[in-house]
Amino acid sequence: MKPLAPLLLSLLFLTSQTVLSFKREEFRNCHQTPFCKRSRARSPGACTLTPHSISISNGDLTATLLSKNDDQIRPLILSLSVYQDGILRLKIDEDYDHPDPAAPKRRFQVPDVIVPDFESKKLWLHRLSTETVGGESSPSTVVYLSDGYDAVLRHDPFEIYIRDKKSGNQKLISLNSHQLFDFEQLRVKQEKQDSDNTEDSGSDDNWEERFRSHTDKRPYGPQSISFDVSFYNAEFVSGIPEHATSLALKPTRGPGVEKDSEPYRLFNLDVFEYLNESPFGLYGSIPLMISHGKEGRSAGFFWLNAAEMQIDVLGDGWDAESGIELVKQKSIDTFWMSEAGIVDAFFFVGPGPKDVVKQYTSVTGRPSMPQLFSIAYHQCRWNYRDEEDVANVDAKFDEHDIPYDVLWLDIEHTDGKRYFTWDPVLFPNPEEMQKKLAAKGRHMVTIVDPHIKRDDSFSLHKEATEKGYYVKDASEKDFDGWCWPGSSSYLDMVNPEIRSWWGDKFSYENYVGSTPSLYIWNDMNEPSVFNGPEVTMPRDALHHGGIEHRELHNAYGYYFHMATSNGLLKRGGGNDRPFVLSRAFFPGSQRYGSVWTGDNTADWDHLRVSVPMILTLGLTGISFSGADVGGFFGNPEPELLVRWYQLGAFYPFFRAHAHQDTKRREPWLFGEKNTRLIREAIRVRYMLLPYFYTLFREANTTGLPVMRPLWMEFPSDETTFSNDEAFMVGSSLLVQGIYTERAKYASVYLPGKELWYDIRTGATYKGGKTHKLVASEESVPAFQRAGTIIPRKDRLRRSSTQMVNDPYTLVIALNSSQAAEGELYIDDGKSYEFLQGAFIHRRFVFANGKLTSINLAPSSTSKSQFSSTCIIERIILLGYSPGPKNALIEPANQEVQVELGPLMLEGGRGSSVVTIRKPAVQVSDDWTIKIFVRTIQVSSNSPRRIEKSPQLEYCSELLDWIQFHECSCHENI
Repeated sequence: MKPLAPLLLSLLFLTSQTVLSFKREEFRNCHQTPFCKRSRARSPGACTLTPHSISISNGDLTATLLSKNDDQIRPLILSLSVYQDGILRLKIDEDYDHPDPAAPKRRFQVPDVIVPDFESKKLWLHRLSTETVGGESSPSTVVYLSDGYDAVLRHDPFEIYIRDKKSGNQKLISLNSHQLFDFEQLRVKQEKQDSDNTEDSGSDDNWEERFRSHTDKRPYGPQSISFDVSFYNAEFVSGIPEHATSLALKPTRGPGVEKDSEPYRLFNLDVFEYLNESPFGLYGSIPLMISHGKEGRSAGFFWLNAAEMQIDVLGDGWDAESGIELVKQKSIDTFWMSEAGIVDAFFFVGPGPKDVVKQYTSVTGRPSMPQLFSIAYHQCRWNYRDEEDVANVDAKFDEHDIPYDVLWLDIEHTDGKRYFTWDPVLFPNPEEMQKKLAAKGRHMVTIVDPHIKRDDSFSLHKEATEKGYYVKDASEKDFDGWCWPGSSSYLDMVNPEIRSWWGDKFSYENYVGSTPSLYIWNDMNEPSVFNGPEVTMPRDALHHGGIEHRELHNAYGYYFHMATSNGLLKRGGGNDRPFVLSRAFFPGSQRYGSVWTGDNTADWDHLRVSVPMILTLGLTGISFSGADVGGFFGNPEPELLVRWYQLGAFYPFFRAHAHQDTKRREPWLFGEKNTRLIREAIRVRYMLLPYFYTLFREANTTGLPVMRPLWMEFPSDETTFSNDEAFMVGSSLLVQGIYTERAKYASVYLPGKELWYDIRTGATYKGGKTHKLVASEESVPAFQRAGTIIPRKDRLRRSSTQMVNDPYTLVIALNSSQAAEGELYIDDGKSYEFLQGAFIHRRFVFANGKLTSINLAPSSTSKSQFSSTCIIERIILLGYSPGPKNALIEPANQEVQVELGPLMLEGGRGSSVVTIRKPAVQVSDDWTIKIFVRTIQVSSNSPRRIEKSPQLEYCSELLDWIQFHECSCHENI
């Protein structure tokens, strides 16, 4: 029997996680965070560093940074590296070769994030040039970056910036232009101190820090880094997820900003029912910021650092009293502060927003290609009670004719919160349960968290203990914290050996009861520690290689996600694409699976903020993301739930999820009308799966997000800059959410000069203006952009797996030139054979009345081939004038009818649209379809001669008219 005190403590923490809402006082603010407080107190001009011994080494510019005041412990080493596509890398670290005093250890540099291929893109420098730039009094060292851009190292005062030669050598982005750079160096506490030496005094806060009842040791003293970064000619900046804020980041310091305002915090935390419009850090951290300005100009800055980070966006006039005279070029200034690590920063020149995202993902990796089933609809709850509950929910989807692909099980499915196990009473036959779902083309996801129950009878814990695989506490004992199982330890995933060991646990032999249709959910991997400071692991915990947790905290969940994904990859013999959902994330997470925005709440504000949160994730490389539909906490009113489904159907990751204390909310529990509305919303997603899958392939090859801000597609349209209520799905669809209760109207801005077509009715709306539309309860406003072609599948089945062989529909939205184009990507939806060329990739082009299918797949000699027997059964022409027409298919030399038909087979409204029915062309083939008009030329010797020949479909239809006029006819195409 366990002692009473631990049982009571466990109950306290578990209860607190289920009944208490967010309490701000349980988390640090900047004033309570020593490095943030110190950094924010610095004034412009405080930096005294200057570069010396500038030279080229291993193709990089290198220099030694020395303080004018001779107050450094050791010199700092700077290097600048140039890469293809306009990427500049800056590294600044301590000089570990300096003997007096030697560094007590090396500072942590984050491994396993930068993809190996990136280094092959390095441009080796061969020469440096020195020039005096503009009216500056000191020289600068200049290196070529890319066509139109130079990187400049200014000597005194020290500054690094990129200049745009095409705009008169104006600055694009700079570091340390306000001289705020500071680098606290590692030290060792001296046992005997001189009485006058307060800097190393054991009585101050240099060697430990306290928050509430917790104390973290700092064995190497303060080691923070801070500097300013300026983005020139920018109208706004965005990025640095994760925060529940607007897409355009608001100032946190400066005139008009509250005195006690907080910086944007990047510190992975378990924050439930998080606050809306708060800079408070949530579950993941990506230190990438993107600026955007007039004329569509974008640039980016990325700091690869896994320690806690705080970032200020500085409002105009923040430095008015600094006394520093700067050449005034319009800029947005930001201030970056981190507790530890090194400077490992990347500058991206753009020039457009898509270019910046491509450049960033060339460094950290393109998003993985998901399995087809995973981009369909997921049904989740904490928790489906037992196998009977699972069977009933599955059957109800079929009864109500609602498709879904994945059913999820939360922590209660396990045997006493021991992961890789099943409750023997509630889930006695897990394989049979999964096989019943798989028979309908459906899958299951189970949860596996990083906290391991400290139970000597639990083989996983016993083995991890024996092998020494747990994170250690400051005294080098296995760290013991509290989470769902009670007393728990946490695997040290920064160690590759431990990641490999963990991956083996997903084999069918080790994960007894798992099947090939089972995939994984990583929750609580910030890591969440209920009795830790700020509900996380203490900063003085120790990892492999003596790394302090403070140095890698934000990357812990990333390594756990990586290890789980690689485990599923190993389970499938390397040819089954893993699906792993993670709550915590870091740069590079896009390579290992999807994420979601965490424990949101069933209210309209959280529906509204889900859009900028997902957009920000997409801008920073994570395309496969979503928010819990309906809100995790609370009980949504039916109207809110319906609106969330209607919007969530366009999220890249589409999952409904709910807390165990909420009422059941499966789609059929809110009355017949609401069931119908939810069903139609889910069906829209299934109808658009070919389009979504094509976009995920685009993300996989280019890094471009599936869900995009309007300004990414219309970068010069200033009206889009502050709009984060609407978004683009790819380049062809615009979606506007409805975020207020009982809304009667929706205000929708449609950018560009071309028309937009309502995807349900085909109604047209002019671009470049705001439209006040009736807020239909049937759907949220969604429009197809003129000039695009969207592939659909209109036959709806139980799951996406059962739709694989169904025919396609092409929806052609014509622009003012009566032209359009689009793409379709198809592969087997599950394996990696596509990497060997086993896929179909077509471009469809409509121009001059002719639709052409063009092969985009490169020719391949590989044995891996992919074929499809799917055909195109409908081609819809929006914006094409109706009338009697036919279509000729080549090379088959076959004619088919052009007629009026419904835009949507189910749930659509409005007029019929011009449709080519049953062209029956193979989706994998080259072909053309030419629309033509049959002209009937009529001649007669009668006095009633026809001056104009009528255009009609067939002569036979006018037989009576021809006979009456004693005419003859022939057909012209």
